[in-house]
Amino acid sequence: MTNPGQPARPDVRMRGFAQRAQVTEIWQWLRTHVHALPAESVATVGAAGRVLAEEIVSQVAVPSFPRAMMDGYAVRASETSGASPYSPLPLEVVDEALAGRPARESVQPGQAIRSMTGALLPPGADAVVPVEYVREERADGKVWVLAELTPGKHVAQAGDDVAVGQHVLPGGRRLRPQDLGVLVSLGITQVSVVRQPVVRIVVTGDELVPPGATPREAQIVDSNSPMLVALVQRDGGIVRHPGIVRDDPPAILAALEDNADAVLVSGGSSVGQEDHAPRLVATHGQLVFHGVAMRPSSPAGLGRLGDRLVVLLPGNPVSCLCAYDFFAGRAIRLLGGRAWDWPYRPCRRRLRHKLVSTVGRVDYARVRLVEEEIEPLAISGASILSSTTRADGFVVVPEDSEGYAAGTEVDLYLYDD
Repeated sequence: MTNPGQPARPDVRMRGFAQRAQVTEIWQWLRTHVHALPAESVATVGAAGRVLAEEIVSQVAVPSFPRAMMDGYAVRASETSGASPYSPLPLEVVDEALAGRPARESVQPGQAIRSMTGALLPPGADAVVPVEYVREERADGKVWVLAELTPGKHVAQAGDDVAVGQHVLPGGRRLRPQDLGVLVSLGITQVSVVRQPVVRIVVTGDELVPPGATPREAQIVDSNSPMLVALVQRDGGIVRHPGIVRDDPPAILAALEDNADAVLVSGGSSVGQEDHAPRLVATHGQLVFHGVAMRPSSPAGLGRLGDRLVVLLPGNPVSCLCAYDFFAGRAIRLLGGRAWDWPYRPCRRRLRHKLVSTVGRVDYARVRLVEEEIEPLAISGASILSSTTRADGFVVVPEDSEGYAAGTEVDLYLYDD
């Protein structure tokens, strides 16, 4: 559908961009218009990596009963007063408590109950003396205590781990494996999480052949889709990619209208004769941005088609990676309730050589580390994907900078953890 009240965008094919949006302008639009998807309930077991849709407040105490934290003997702490290796105190052993098998007897004055780690503390007892602090139990059923205890010693009280009403995990938290252990200990077998965004990848180009195929003359292997699939999965999306779409407007439109939360178009997004995607988005939806003041990825774009977010990614591999990380990845993480920031570890390092840029555009510079200093690899060459495999990371030069002199300390984002 066309966007009512929105002036039609001119067809820029074979004409070039009259103007380009700033990166910060697009980021602001994404933050304003892209929000986390609705929640869904999933099994707690297997929910690692999912994002909590709501805060978890405990309705139960963990543990729910006082239990022994050491292998030893459950006793009345007051009856160990003055006990030492030089003045051992005898107690009569009257029963045994095991994890999952409570003692049948209670601890009376002058008595002890053999108790293993995790066992329910028997009635009457308020401490556990570890086996290291007793003399071996004798045949007559007595044990000699060699240490003085205070009430509660070596005992986990009910609620020591988690108390009733305790705020356990905040909404928006990406669940860790240990979080699942806490949740199931609270009796939570289903957890409310943000729905994962379904992302349709649309790779266009009559010159492309799928990975694994042998290209003939004038053909190239589609290297963008394996990269995009991995990137979307990294950012928590569910990938839908049935294959390469030919350079045919009806076929591209059908792919754009696929049932997904976001559509990533790789190729056909610039100003060439066969770059149909921008015009299709503008005609049938809303093309919000097309053309960005950055290098590489200047032909990138952003819009909507119905409820779908559409991100136009250049076909050149480095440009595709760059535009994904600047725009598509951030949008997918927002949809899935994840963090907006770069998914790369930042650090500060000095430049080994100068890094040149142009005022008015953002530059994505691939760099490597040489003796803990940054050495620029290339700031151009949008089709040289191997520049990213040779790189240790990248430096972003903002639009208000002409670059950095050698020796300047800058932010470096590392591809590897």
